[in-house]
Amino acid sequence: MRMLAATVNPSDEVTVSGAYGSRTSFPMVPGFEGVGVIDAVGPGVPAGALGRRVLPLGSAGNWQQFKRLGYSWCVPVPDDVPDEVACFAYINPLTATMMVERFGRPGVRRVVVTAATSAIGRHLAELLTDRGITPVGVVRGTPGRAVADPAQWRAVVATNESGWRERLREVVGPRGAEVTFDCVGGGVGGEVFALTAGEGTFVHYGLLSGTPLPAQCFTGRGGARVELFRLRDSVQRGDGRHLPGMFAPVFENLRRGLLHTSVGARVGLSELVDHFRSPAAARTGKILIDLQT
Repeated sequence: MRMLAATVNPSDEVTVSGAYGSRTSFPMVPGFEGVGVIDAVGPGVPAGALGRRVLPLGSAGNWQQFKRLGYSWCVPVPDDVPDEVACFAYINPLTATMMVERFGRPGVRRVVVTAATSAIGRHLAELLTDRGITPVGVVRGTPGRAVADPAQWRAVVATNESGWRERLREVVGPRGAEVTFDCVGGGVGGEVFALTAGEGTFVHYGLLSGTPLPAQCFTGRGGARVELFRLRDSVQRGDGRHLPGMFAPVFENLRRGLLHTSVGARVGLSELVDHFRSPAAARTGKILIDLQT
């Protein structure tokens, strides 16, 4: 596969840090997200696959000009989805789509989303609003960062403000949240867990704080049920032949104008290391890597 574009996802940063040492060998080529075109095929691959744009899944290695992988791990990209949209179509859009489909069941109305200013927080708000659910967002209150579309949130509560727990309890209501989507963990995750209804579901899918949820979240004594959502578990099962079906709703939402990602910088592959070392790396928006320059 000749890689066309890739991006930088927090999962890349965690992997490069060595946090997944049991399943990561160094040196390695990072990059879980990207889009490429099939440039050459081996035995058993349909000849018609040549020249097809695909998402290369199942492994890292997208930060390079050419990548070799099994054909069943190549998800065809519709012709009407541009490269700069397709390269972001994997981790955040697929995670948000699967979680909302699984936990945004009919009748659910009281939903809380932590890290509401993040890309996946924006995706969750889009999909929930599309189902008639207006969530409550929890943010750190970082200066210069705000939710993308305030109209998609019933309220946004900043944890750097005094009384934020009381404010969150007020906007969620006395019965607590029916569903909470949390990618923060740590103390904030524990506080939001406490405001999730006893019969509710606390969907934990990330650890931006770097600190695990408090142990009491997992005792099951009168509290919400914790559901650990790991995209890898769904993607890596089987031989990859199930993946096109999983991506069908993602591509449909992209066509409808949902789940798009803001590009903050376009960087050539040869410039990537220097970019990470510069202050520009801290700018808002995702990095789009041009892999042929």
